[in-house]
Amino acid sequence: MISAQAWADAQRLWDFQRMGHEPRPCSVGIGLGSHDLGVAETTADLYHRGMMPLVVFTGATSRTTRDRMPRGEAEHYRERAVELGVPATAILVEPRARNTGENITLSRALLEEHGTDTSSVLLVSKPYEERRAYATARKLWPGVEFVSASASMTLPAYVDWIQDARLVVDMLVGSLQRLLIYPAQGFMVTQDVPDGVIRAYERLVASGFTSRLAPRTSARS
Repeated sequence: MISAQAWADAQRLWDFQRMGHEPRPCSVGIGLGSHDLGVAETTADLYHRGMMPLVVFTGATSRTTRDRMPRGEAEHYRERAVELGVPATAILVEPRARNTGENITLSRALLEEHGTDTSSVLLVSKPYEERRAYATARKLWPGVEFVSASASMTLPAYVDWIQDARLVVDMLVGSLQRLLIYPAQGFMVTQDVPDGVIRAYERLVASGFTSRLAPRTSARS
């Protein structure tokens, strides 16, 4: 059972992670791999709205996705996007990335290999990963303009979609922690995190929402 205070704190983290960018046409869209097939659906919708002519889906598997996406996150994303009418010829698949940094660097390498002129990127992620994806991309791919996008959903609606409230809150906590510790490790640019958001994060950690925390001395995950 998640307490009312924990839900309020989770909402605070959720609101902060949303960048509030207005989607606009970009050179390419990159759908960041995860357990959430909704990322592929959001990417397909943006493609049909004319926001990008080319899509990269990036992601291998993780402990969360190895059972539900055995062919790899990027491949399952590709299949879902094709089902939704995105032409297979408009999709590139990057199947090796195992973290957000690799999502960016390996997608960049793939686009360069294909000779794609990339001046702007529409980053499509889970709603609570928008800021992390943006901060990572800004660090690892300078000179490119990034726009963050995700499904337009409330936190309660997203929990209903995922059907695992504990997982969602744990992921929110993990994402916020990385915003705090990864800039010093060179993995992303620094983001100004308000004191109220930090206090909400600390209360959630103290309440045991810790399964997705990264060891502070470990490599990126």
